[in-house]
Amino acid sequence: MSGREWWRQAVVYQVYVRSFADSDGDGVGDLPGITSRLPYLRDLGVDAVWVTPFYRSPQHDHGYDVADYTDVDPLFGTLADADALVSRAHDLGLKVIVDLVPNHTSHEHAWFQAAMAARPGSPERARYLFRTGRGADAGEPPNNWLSVFGGPAWTRVGDTDQWHLHLFDSTQPDLDWRNPEVAAMFADVLRFWLDRDVDGFRVDVAHGLLKEESLRDQRGQRTEVDHFEMGGLAEDAPMWDQPEVHEVYRQWHRILAEYAGDRMAVAEAWTSTVEANAAYVRPDELHQAFNFDWVLAPWSAPAFAEVIERTLPAMAAVGGTPTWVLSNHDVQRHATRYGGGAVGRARARAATLLSLTLPGSAYLYQGEELGLEDVEVAPEHRQDPSWFRTGQPGRDGCRVPMPWSGDRPPYGFGPGTGQPWIPQPDDWAPLTVAAQEADPASTLAFYRRALALRREWLRDAGDDVTLTVLDDVLTVRRGQVTLAVNCGSRAAPLPAGETLLATGPADGGLPPDTAIWVRTS
Repeated sequence: MSGREWWRQAVVYQVYVRSFADSDGDGVGDLPGITSRLPYLRDLGVDAVWVTPFYRSPQHDHGYDVADYTDVDPLFGTLADADALVSRAHDLGLKVIVDLVPNHTSHEHAWFQAAMAARPGSPERARYLFRTGRGADAGEPPNNWLSVFGGPAWTRVGDTDQWHLHLFDSTQPDLDWRNPEVAAMFADVLRFWLDRDVDGFRVDVAHGLLKEESLRDQRGQRTEVDHFEMGGLAEDAPMWDQPEVHEVYRQWHRILAEYAGDRMAVAEAWTSTVEANAAYVRPDELHQAFNFDWVLAPWSAPAFAEVIERTLPAMAAVGGTPTWVLSNHDVQRHATRYGGGAVGRARARAATLLSLTLPGSAYLYQGEELGLEDVEVAPEHRQDPSWFRTGQPGRDGCRVPMPWSGDRPPYGFGPGTGQPWIPQPDDWAPLTVAAQEADPASTLAFYRRALALRREWLRDAGDDVTLTVLDDVLTVRRGQVTLAVNCGSRAAPLPAGETLLATGPADGGLPPDTAIWVRTS
């Protein structure tokens, strides 16, 4: 992995715009709210902020259903607010990555409104994937594909014989990327935001833009398909990870290269192998891709080692840089995933220290630096579209707004006094930023110390690592730093060296669910 571009060793903090900070008291986070909290992110020690979609949208999927890619939804502010956010971030030394949603638009996008008003076979409909239904009366979907959010991936157009494809919600019609108008429109969108000085893009559903042209049935499909399989891990997936998608990213690479400052793009690409994931970061394509094998790995030293041992050579083979991500707005928070409670929080700290040890970029999700866990959201407060389609709890639990201060909701989230858009728990007072800033043993203090030490000892430590697994203890040596993480049930010997940081008490031995950094000569 060569090169000194800023993103290769960056720590990126994901802001879920609705849930980070509310400036106007309506209970929903917004761009001015984010801008007001940027000094907190600088002090945390991150290098960049990734902001989820803030474009004009009817908000059926909280901004991932875009009606206008070149304007800001009034719920979140204005274009001037977006410019102010980017400018303030740059003043503080932070890069800004914005979310791009190219697989589908909102059903309220002008293109889809025109398509619905036009006849079958028209140029307007050719921007999307309309097809004739099956059966004598065309009453069955054109194929057997399922939506990631549950149910069929097709919706019938009134009482006609036409159906439109939506791999997500029915309000998110998929674009036809074989139509050159689509590519031209997104080239303009990229340039619009690059001209406004953003530093990069997170590409939503990057593996889904091109479908197998025949739109054939999926073979071996299960009756119930989970999110990860529909995301691209299914054995047969004609809707995901098609070879032609890479030409899209070659074009985008050329556009990004026109701009100074090492502009970048990171792919949300669920793929069946790490080699397929690495294909997205070949030298003439995107710059990074999320490493979802890391998200899926259980709390296990051999499992962690296996992902590392598969990821590093696959990325090196294409000159790429790995990413390490444990939580985001689509998955269960890792403190919950690792068991919840005191055990889950201890393991989450340890896994974070492991992630920060490894070469490449680390992506953090807002609130993990506070030790937040998923919240059990009451049915009447759930808003995830997958909940309405499947009856399953969905992703609301990891999207509860940030607690900043105070002893009751909304914990300084905004100037209002009521609950925000998803209610916060009554027991979060000890977890607020203000409370943790006063506690040197807090999770927030740990994150600040870990990020400062990473910058000092590991950011420029090179790509060579040495791994050892013994009795469910993983040891990683990189540069002058050795990490040991104990995923077992008994205490283990401490590695030799000067202790830089431990995730818990480590006097005389390394306890279970604990990690440590030591410096060696």
